Amino acid sequence: HLFFTFKTGFIQRKLPQAIKLSLSSDPEGKGDISHFGALATALAATIGTGSIVGVATAILAGGPGAVFWMWITGVFGIATKYAEVYAAVKYRVRDHNGAMLGGAMYIWERAFRRNAEGKRDPSPGGHTPWWAKLGAVAFAAFAAIAAIGTGSAVQASAMSGIITSNVDVPAWVVGVVIVVLVSVVIFGGVQSISKVCERLVPIMAVAYAGGCLVILAFNWALIGDALGLILECAFT
Repeated sequence: HLFFTFKTGFIQRKLPQAIKLSLSSDPEGKGDISHFGALATALAATIGTGSIVGVATAILAGGPGAVFWMWITGVFGIATKYAEVYAAVKYRVRDHNGAMLGGAMYIWERAFRRNAEGKRDPSPGGHTPWWAKLGAVAFAAFAAIAAIGTGSAVQASAMSGIITSNVDVPAWVVGVVIVVLVSVVIFGGVQSISKVCERLVPIMAVAYAGGCLVILAFNWALIGDALGLILECAFT
């Protein structure tokens, strides 16, 4: 985080501009989805187990001080995320249908290509070292495992637990419904995923932020003590 922060000249300063661009539209953009669609798709994977269960687990394991370090990590992590997205856009490619393909697999495969003279050459004519190909395959494999585990199983289990504890419905029925709905969205391609996220994520974000504000409102007298405890425990 610190390396990319200094390397980008504290890119965190550009956060207001980034938010403005994410909420704007560009009809002449080269991507397959809109700026807001990309933002919504990214947030869809963040608002959930990571922002709720993950934070609660960190506090349970590390105490109130963990909140302070999550704040710090979040601020400096902006630079790392910027570098990740920049590389993904720079090394993305189009498939035979004209759809955009990108991600760490393509960064591994294209960023280390060399031409006959040994100079970096991300074009199709360049040569990719075996270790870069291995890195691309390994990342894709581990990403698939993570998507099935923390990306899908954990969230599906949490959803199933909430529904079955309040409604007399077998867990397997909930699982089948989730599989069908997710399959319809995924097999529709990246544009289908983007459109669904554009509609659902704002509702999720408002509900999440609203819930947090309600909790703070009901416990406003304890906010000062909580902040003091967070700072005190952060360095002990």
